[in-house]
Amino acid sequence: MNESQLHGESSFLQRFQLYLGEFVYGGIDGSVTTFAVVAGSAGAHLDSSIVIILGFANLIADGFAMSVGSYLSTKSEKETYEKHKRIEYWEVDHLPETERDEIREIYATKGFEGETLDKIVDTITADKDRWVDVMMKEELEMTPEAKSPFMMGLVTFVSFLLLGFVPLIVYVLDYFSYIQVNLFLMSSMLTGLCFFGIGYLKSIVNHTARFRSIIETLLLGGAAATLSYFVGSILERMIL
Repeated sequence: MNESQLHGESSFLQRFQLYLGEFVYGGIDGSVTTFAVVAGSAGAHLDSSIVIILGFANLIADGFAMSVGSYLSTKSEKETYEKHKRIEYWEVDHLPETERDEIREIYATKGFEGETLDKIVDTITADKDRWVDVMMKEELEMTPEAKSPFMMGLVTFVSFLLLGFVPLIVYVLDYFSYIQVNLFLMSSMLTGLCFFGIGYLKSIVNHTARFRSIIETLLLGGAAATLSYFVGSILERMIL
């Protein structure tokens, strides 16, 4: 493997890590909501074809809605940051003394004083871009969003589809080639493995205990599926 290939793999891993959070939470929503649909359908004893229709409708509609929400949220954050940054540039240009006093006040509260404080203020205000960056971070407590809104939406959508498809796998197989297994039990087992993996990744993203994160994810998915199963069962008795 040559140097360019190694650099390419390293760059890919860095990008993947940057969007790992979106992959995890998109996958959690996808697998939990789709498994809930499957569980509700199983409780109502619906045919595999109906489960597939409801499951894929949920995958596409909810996955798209979630990805659009992720895209718009990130885009809004970027636009808000840029708006306040323009305001800070205007204030530096038109109200330099006021902004200089604010820099002095910020670093005075950090414990700097006397000649040291004067040097800090002079150094920061000597460069307009640095001046504005400091005001954005220290005064407004805002940092630029490094993630692309498009990639945020895309990763969320892809993750939702991929992991949300797991509960449907056995039903799709059964539709095309009848298989002699308990479909809901097999779907539950596969989804449980999916929850296990997502919980592990979630612990990496949140820097929390792995066992706790896995158990939380399993309980969340199990609770949603149990509720949906009994709702489907009750509605079947009332309607059918």
